[in-house]
Amino acid sequence: MAVNFTPTKAEELLPIPGVALGIARAGIRKANRRDLLLIRLDAGAAVAGVFTQNRFCAAPVLLCREHLAASSKAGGIRALVVNTGIANAGTGEPGLRAARASCESVARLLGCSPWQVLPFSTGVIMEPLPVERLEAGLPACSADLREDNWAAAAEAIMTTDTVPKAASRKVSLGGTAVTVTGIAKGAGMIRPNMATMLGFVATDAAVAQPLLDRLVREAADASFNCVTVDGDTSTNDSFVLIASGKAGNGPIEDAASADYAALKQAVTAVAAELAQAIVRDGEGATKFMTIDVRGGRDAAECKAVGYAIAHSPLVKTAFFASDPNLGRILAAIGNADIADLDVARVKLWLDEVLVAENGGPAASYREDEGARVMQQAEIAVRIDLARGGAQATVWTCDFSYDYVRINADYRS
Repeated sequence: MAVNFTPTKAEELLPIPGVALGIARAGIRKANRRDLLLIRLDAGAAVAGVFTQNRFCAAPVLLCREHLAASSKAGGIRALVVNTGIANAGTGEPGLRAARASCESVARLLGCSPWQVLPFSTGVIMEPLPVERLEAGLPACSADLREDNWAAAAEAIMTTDTVPKAASRKVSLGGTAVTVTGIAKGAGMIRPNMATMLGFVATDAAVAQPLLDRLVREAADASFNCVTVDGDTSTNDSFVLIASGKAGNGPIEDAASADYAALKQAVTAVAAELAQAIVRDGEGATKFMTIDVRGGRDAAECKAVGYAIAHSPLVKTAFFASDPNLGRILAAIGNADIADLDVARVKLWLDEVLVAENGGPAASYREDEGARVMQQAEIAVRIDLARGGAQATVWTCDFSYDYVRINADYRS
């Protein structure tokens, strides 16, 4: 089960006017499970997205980029369709045809153009998408379309997740109440830029398209691009931000405005909660670690140190074993590509316990204190590089026996 994480109750997930969600059991890969999601958007909604950096990106990712680029045409994006079980990645031209066919089926059902549909898939790579099952499941999705269906939608996009992931926030923009609600899936093949995750966040705020394009990138950088489970970037990662414009606020058109700052805070809070939930639900995870790196010359080198620690199998297995073999963290810091790092100035803490300074163990450090912290389900790792004023945070989890078992059995 996820580390110190309780899924948000269905009644706590706030509907977004202009965004309706419907699910179905389509049998995409396994029978009798929710595995198909349709999201219908009212006319006038703005949509923005960021996607995987993996060169072998999936057919749906290619089409999403193409359709978003075309969305300046009259009408904009009107629907999203999401299937689990099959990733439709590594499937070549047949995979592109299947993704296009899914968009065409949604377009016929909703009375829009295929380019107004964004497709998303997650699951096993290099297996063909059974598009006929997807098409057969769409009428049930359509019949189920409701604005208050976020909880069911969160379940419908799960793969190896053990819990659904969803969050909501309310914010006031110039006296107008605005809602933000989102869902995400992901548990393994997780690392920054982006991960094997799907994230869908919607707001009823009115936001100009250029600012929504900016906001989705800024929110991703402060959330989904700060998590890693195993260092593997997937083929299908997608994070989409929808603004239905139904709240009645004056359209946000200035990035320097108070309304943009308030909306950004709310969207980022939802995205960060979802991103942390992915790590808490990491495949086989028993511990959640926050790696806070300070004193860098810029945020990039702080993140480099954070990821060097978070990606190290030696560090992650030590945390699983509750073994204060903390030299592994120093070795990981040294593996970060910072050629002129003065290791004698670096300090390392576990929670409040100073572990290392002056190039070696801190004089005050006692191993029983390190062992005490390592027993916790949540652990803060703090590093001071003592070379500047920059900071970055990375969230990760441990590696357990179950991580190997889950991935060894993934296709069975």
